[in-house]
Amino acid sequence: MKITALDQALLPQVRELMALGGPYIRMRGDSDYWLYARLFSSTCPVAILDGHVVGAVIAFRSQDEPDDVYVQDVMTHPDYRGRGVALQLMRTVRDHAFVLGCTRLYLTSEPENTAAHATWTSLGFVNCPGDRTVGGVEVIADFKGPGKDRAVYELALFQGREARR
Repeated sequence: MKITALDQALLPQVRELMALGGPYIRMRGDSDYWLYARLFSSTCPVAILDGHVVGAVIAFRSQDEPDDVYVQDVMTHPDYRGRGVALQLMRTVRDHAFVLGCTRLYLTSEPENTAAHATWTSLGFVNCPGDRTVGGVEVIADFKGPGKDRAVYELALFQGREARR
């Protein structure tokens, strides 16, 4: 499997992949994916196997909090789940964030997305304290706006000493 930065030539395959992610991943518009490939490619790795996109991460280094990298979407093709695709992609994001001097990766998930919860915790992410618990998951009400409650996860990147998994 080859991990590469998102580029314009991969956009059709990445859009097809993201379309398989419902109900938790929403495919975005053409201009959004153009933006990711043009301005955030170094934090948007893509996994390619036998010429096909089998996984992708959409992530961004914060301009307001440059120590943070926010992970928007993580998607592995259903036929390739359980093969370490998400692990390799997230390690790529983590390692790049570390090189940039960032100290935190974070992401959100819908509270009922139990598969995501299992994935994030297996990768070392910690479910941040919320204002309530849903199915054993800490949830912050209205985190992404009114009615958009989310479980928030973070992974600390310790600069100056090895803390990466």
